[in-house]
Amino acid sequence: MERAFAKLLDKHGVPWEYEPQTFVLERNPDGSVHEALTPDFYLPDQDCFIETTVARHCLTAKKRRKVRQVVERYGVMIQVLNRHDLLELAKRWRWRGLERAVHKQPY
Repeated sequence: MERAFAKLLDKHGVPWEYEPQTFVLERNPDGSVHEALTPDFYLPDQDCFIETTVARHCLTAKKRRKVRQVVERYGVMIQVLNRHDLLELAKRWRWRGLERAVHKQPY
């Protein structure tokens, strides 16, 4: 699904980077990472990170909590695109590859 989203960005000439940065939210006592978030894409022209997810809404609560924490702590912009958002983008930009990829993901 991420590959199809990347192809959509390429098709429309949108520069992007894949998982360029990990944001640490919590460390263990020994200094190792306990909790972190690595957004799927960074769009440098928009200075925005994109996190894609096709899991059920109830299963994305933890991810959304992490996104909120990263936004508050690091002052970055992160847009979460869920299954519905991705299907709407596929329809709007007429990209069947993304639509097929979203439908292939377990829900």
